[in-house]
Amino acid sequence: MNYRLSDPKTVQATDALRRLWPLLRPQRGLLGLASLALVSNTLLTLSAPAVMGHIIDHSVAGRDWKGLLQGCLLLLVLYGFAGVAVYFQSVWTGTAGQQLLFRLRNLLFEKLQQLPLSFFQVNQSGDLISRLNNDTDKINQFFSQALMQFVGGLITMVGAAGFLLALDLRLGLVALAPALVLLVLTRLLAPLTRARNAENLKSLGNLSAESSDSLENFKVVVAFDRRDYFRDRFDKANQTNYRTALRASLVNQLFIPTYALSSNLAQLIVLLYGLQQVSRGELTVGMLIGYLVYVTRFYDPVRGMASLWTTFQTAMAGWDRIHAILSLESNLPVVPCESVPEGDCLRLEFRGVNFGYIPEREILKEVQLRLEPGKSYALVGPTGGGKTTTASLMARLYDPTQGQVLLDGRDLRSFPAEERSQKIGFILQDPFLQAGTLRQNFQYANGRYADELIAEMHMESLLSGFPEGLETQVAGLSLGQKQIVAFMRAVLRKPDLLILDEATANIDTVTESALSSILEQLPAATTRVTIAHRLNTIASADQIYFINQGRVQLAGSMAEAVQLLREGGRSS
Repeated sequence: MNYRLSDPKTVQATDALRRLWPLLRPQRGLLGLASLALVSNTLLTLSAPAVMGHIIDHSVAGRDWKGLLQGCLLLLVLYGFAGVAVYFQSVWTGTAGQQLLFRLRNLLFEKLQQLPLSFFQVNQSGDLISRLNNDTDKINQFFSQALMQFVGGLITMVGAAGFLLALDLRLGLVALAPALVLLVLTRLLAPLTRARNAENLKSLGNLSAESSDSLENFKVVVAFDRRDYFRDRFDKANQTNYRTALRASLVNQLFIPTYALSSNLAQLIVLLYGLQQVSRGELTVGMLIGYLVYVTRFYDPVRGMASLWTTFQTAMAGWDRIHAILSLESNLPVVPCESVPEGDCLRLEFRGVNFGYIPEREILKEVQLRLEPGKSYALVGPTGGGKTTTASLMARLYDPTQGQVLLDGRDLRSFPAEERSQKIGFILQDPFLQAGTLRQNFQYANGRYADELIAEMHMESLLSGFPEGLETQVAGLSLGQKQIVAFMRAVLRKPDLLILDEATANIDTVTESALSSILEQLPAATTRVTIAHRLNTIASADQIYFINQGRVQLAGSMAEAVQLLREGGRSS
């Protein structure tokens, strides 16, 4: 499966909303209440111009001051209730938007955790972070701020148009004519607007990726004095983001003056045509003023639609990028568990395993491997020979393209992730520790109280090298100290299979001795697999396997392993 995230194809807004709608199920109650408040506010607001026209024609013209006062009080009540409706509408939509943002980010993060390692090898972490933070926030802004304004604007426009046509059909048609031009223009520009906003979101993700890469590797940047290189890369990404943002802004802002011109044109037409009707006695002054207010009520939302439509298109472009991840499925499914043959005492077995990161280029070919419980094994070979790939298949970071990997006689693919990780420990050359204390790191990996585990495994003496014991903060630890914590964390889980991938390559002999003492605390049945270039780290292995050019062969002795390494180094 190809996990590289490409530019999402632009889809219709209705299709995008149809995909997004199921995620709104928990918020539909709040959105329903917000809709009721919205309709109430719209009806109250639309009633005001009719009341205003009646007051002018009857109370003002007839000098009925009592009626004028009553009319003003009625308007005050209408606007008061409308204000209350707007408040609750804002509260309910804001709550719904934040709940959607919370749920969407959780769904996206959980999906990222479900995807295999190959997904993260072909996609930049900065772009994924941008999708997780920026793109989800665009959707939140639309639902918490713009959606109800958008729907409210449509209802207001429909209501105002109804009043305009009901009060005077000919004048109403004249007033609404510019809106038809806007409708055609909006439909023509919508695909371009969406494409420009999607392009801008992509460039923003690339900018985030460049920032992340340079900051994560800043030590290397300083060591090689290549600030200029990363500065140029960031500048290029920043310029691209600037250009795409400018193009998106130009398209987005095109609606605003067009909508404003149409609104002003409609008011001018109504004023000129209405004054002619007033002069002929076909329309009262109060009705003309109310009519102009209804025109304003119709075109004010139209003006707002310019920015709201931009927000909508940006949100839909962000949703396209999010949906591209949510629609992915892991290529490491859990298969049904078959019965395990009795008497099978192998800890791990490779049966005719082939594997390649690229299907047409295999790294391992017809690998046969048999590891027994309680024994230690070493994997040696030249760089690029396939040692780490073999270890990755043991831990099921990947599945073989052909053949089968068995753990305790059972297909490795049949183990749920939690059970598999409990049975298999993996210690890397560069240890990853969670920010916080040593205690939190041990509990993060084991789910039990660190004090009990350490006492149970007789590792109390190892904490003497840390100034505050279990409460020592991870930040500021040396590489050797971090590796000690990583070893302890893995051993405390008492795994059935422990894989060490160059885990002692960057540490001194004293620390290596401490790590060896940690490994001695493993249960007797634990199988150890060590990948190393330094021969002293594999001298105590029960068996040594030599891996090179996709082949795995058993080396009979240390001397034979050394000879194979020399020959492999020359051939590679």
